[in-house]
Amino acid sequence: MGLVSGAVLVLNCGSSSIKHQLLDPLEGTRLASGILERIGEAGSVAVHTSGGRTERDVRPLATHEDALAAIVEAYEAHGTGLTAAGVVAVGHRVVMGGREFAGPARIDDHVMEAIEALSPLAPLHNSANLAGIRVARRLLPDVPHVAVFDTAFFHDLPDVAATYAIDRGMAETHGIRRYGFHGTSHRYVSEQVASILDRPGDDLRQVVLHLGNGASASAVLGGRPIDTSMGMTPLEGLVMGTRSGDLDPAVVVHLLRRGLTVDEVDDLLNRRSGMLGLAGDNDLREVHRRADAGDAAAEQALAIYVHRLRKYVGAYAALLGGLDALTFTAGVGEHDPVVRARTCDGLGFLGITADPVRNAARGGGARVISPDGSPVAVLVVPTDEELAIARDTISSLG
Repeated sequence: MGLVSGAVLVLNCGSSSIKHQLLDPLEGTRLASGILERIGEAGSVAVHTSGGRTERDVRPLATHEDALAAIVEAYEAHGTGLTAAGVVAVGHRVVMGGREFAGPARIDDHVMEAIEALSPLAPLHNSANLAGIRVARRLLPDVPHVAVFDTAFFHDLPDVAATYAIDRGMAETHGIRRYGFHGTSHRYVSEQVASILDRPGDDLRQVVLHLGNGASASAVLGGRPIDTSMGMTPLEGLVMGTRSGDLDPAVVVHLLRRGLTVDEVDDLLNRRSGMLGLAGDNDLREVHRRADAGDAAAEQALAIYVHRLRKYVGAYAALLGGLDALTFTAGVGEHDPVVRARTCDGLGFLGITADPVRNAARGGGARVISPDGSPVAVLVVPTDEELAIARDTISSLG
């Protein structure tokens, strides 16, 4: 069956912000984009870009309904009205799909109930995603709405990777297993790598590093993930902007016994750890600046960040039985040559080398940064989760 043609509005709803893009998924082009932040505050900020022009609007928007109404209004006001643009569907990013969703799902009442039931596994995300879906369905009732799940790419992880070594009955009762996150990005980037290298995806051994404020690694064999660093929640794995990543579980027990509440521990590990906890800043650019100026805490934070990356690359190379490609993506991965160089440094025994000139070269597109003839291709590939969501949305309708 052929794909439905037309524009897709992609929405990514957070607790106090909404990111949106209007795309033609078949052509891969953006018609408009924007972000609305500080929902519920006195001065909500809306930025809308279309036709080469960016408009900024500041006004109070108390709820997600007010915010989405303002977004629809902006499309009408700035020449890209949703009806005129031929919008055929709305694609929603949903973080947690659990065991229920292995791919995109056309949203109905049953899907809404399932997303809500999964909220305890991602309380910071699914509730906000769901609030946006409810409002969007009311404001745009004449087009189908599709949920695209961060966890879907990792739905069929091998049991040896997905299963934690705890009591089986307890795990099954409470849904405790590795779900993985950033799956839309890992899938999109790993598919791009196969195309860039002109290699059949069915035998390609890849490690993908999605490095933003949230960060995750995946091991992808033949186009299918065999492991990933995030676990039951997005807290496990790499050092992140404000999240601790891997941690001895006894640390949580110790802090609880010392008198911290559950909410205080949750706040510590999710919002006051990672680079923020180590260096006092979760912006890698500021951490680099301070390290270059001789700040010992900033330099140690960078060393810990890179140490964790190299450890995961080595572990995943072992699981894959060797490596064909190592790819950096997302904000830090795409724009931080120092992190890329330091991650590759010392991994030559795996065939991993970054060419200094290629790595330092400025450029926004996909590119190979390893020397010609390297046994492992090292790449920088910009991720495009919104385009992937739009294409999943269209494919679910086709």
